[in-house]
Amino acid sequence: MDSPAELQTERVYYLKNLIHSCCYRVVREDLEMMGVTVKYVKMGEVSIVFNPDMVTEKEIIRKLETNGFELIRNRESILINQIKNAVRDLVYHSTFDAMVKNSDFLVQKFSLSYQYMSTLFSTREHITLERFIILQKIEKVKELIRQDELSLSEIAFMMGYSSVQYLSTQFKKITGISVSDYKNEITPGKQDDTLSQL
Repeated sequence: MDSPAELQTERVYYLKNLIHSCCYRVVREDLEMMGVTVKYVKMGEVSIVFNPDMVTEKEIIRKLETNGFELIRNRESILINQIKNAVRDLVYHSTFDAMVKNSDFLVQKFSLSYQYMSTLFSTREHITLERFIILQKIEKVKELIRQDELSLSEIAFMMGYSSVQYLSTQFKKITGISVSDYKNEITPGKQDDTLSQL
């Protein structure tokens, strides 16, 4: 007769939309309520141990997908998702090192050529990897401006821009307004004026 340990099944699932810490908590709580042991949850990935006699893999996947965490099954799709998460992790959660090039970071992390990753990304996502990285950086710049703790020069340096002018040029190209105009727009006085006109 099999012991309880022998009945345990281990799985690692790669999931879309598993990006923020609040999502990690939802996934962990939902799975644990089903009797699943969660080994870890991190960006785009969850590792579990479960007893298939108590809960089926189909039920686990259904629960995840019901909450908007679609399972990624294709190997290339998994890699694309891992690249996206690595970029987000570099931009949002790591101490951004302006001296480390994005391409070097990804090559080191995945042990794949940047050319291969870039071509695969463009083919699958219909956006270049470089543009995806820029979009993530601009979103982080917006967040830092809203926090109002750093000067534009400090933000530019932190995010790897050689100058505020270069940051502002790229910011305007993506958002349609300059970084200084964006900073002025989100000040409390400006927001109050805008609200009063609605």
